[in-house]
Amino acid sequence: MNNRREFITLLGGSAAWPLAARAQQGERVRRIGVLMPIAADNPEAPVRIAALLQGLAQLGWTDGRNVRIEYRWGAGDAERIRKYAAELVARAPDVIVAWGASTMGPLQQATRSVPIVFAVIVDPVGAGFADSLARPGGNATGFLSFEYGMGGKWLELLKEIAPRVTRAAVLRDPGNPVAGGLLGAIQAVAPSFGVEVSPIGVRDAPEIERAVAAFARQPNGGLIVFGGPLAQLHRGLIITLADRHRLPAVYFDRHLAAAGGLISYGPDQVEQFRQAAGYIDRILKGEKPADLPVQAPTKYELVINLKTAKALGLDVPPMLLALADEVIE
Repeated sequence: MNNRREFITLLGGSAAWPLAARAQQGERVRRIGVLMPIAADNPEAPVRIAALLQGLAQLGWTDGRNVRIEYRWGAGDAERIRKYAAELVARAPDVIVAWGASTMGPLQQATRSVPIVFAVIVDPVGAGFADSLARPGGNATGFLSFEYGMGGKWLELLKEIAPRVTRAAVLRDPGNPVAGGLLGAIQAVAPSFGVEVSPIGVRDAPEIERAVAAFARQPNGGLIVFGGPLAQLHRGLIITLADRHRLPAVYFDRHLAAAGGLISYGPDQVEQFRQAAGYIDRILKGEKPADLPVQAPTKYELVINLKTAKALGLDVPPMLLALADEVIE
């Protein structure tokens, strides 16, 4: 039986090998670069990469067969991201995948010719990555995460789940080009919710600890946490601080609520990587990023961590629970 199994395995291998050889001989192996702002050991890294690879496989592209994929991981370090952007461009790939504005800026400084497909970017037109959403016009296109008005929605959710909040600290990366627009949207609606807004930079862990501790000395506070590589890097610390200081907090992505954060609202970021495969496929087949419209999210996810809510002594309104896409018990 073992011999038979080994024979079948060998036969399968020998049958598959000529197909792979013909594919490699008959078509040029294409090269894809992937620039991620997070660290390779971030738990979200394999989830997003798996979605990208799955999307590519469904369209006939397999790493090691007809494409070669090179990854670079910025780990929240702006200098490292700039270095890796230049490094990937120097490899002359057929297309580069970029996550977020922190990778797009350095990439477009390094090239205006190599095609780029981006995911999870707030304002590609305002940032200069595209001429318009309908016709990007340059070497980059991709997928929006949300509009600046999302900032106001986060404040609204904070007040719904924690009505006593009258002070909101906004944790943001001051170097993130979209942070100002989101903060402006929150400040514009804050008076109508009776909330005083305090921006807090997230440059490093000690600064976050000091700022959150100082903010928490006064009562009725809550947090709004913006996305970005530094928020990803310090996500565990931020969730721990919110718990320690009993601060209700709204996050930008579901994985933070799953990790113990109170509530999150945002697009399905993993799905954007799966969708990015479609644009990669079209570019590898000859289409230009300039002609591929930037796409808006089709689905937003509201996730509530009921365990965290109970630990904070919050009674989540039934209407909010009914609207949630996922409730973590």
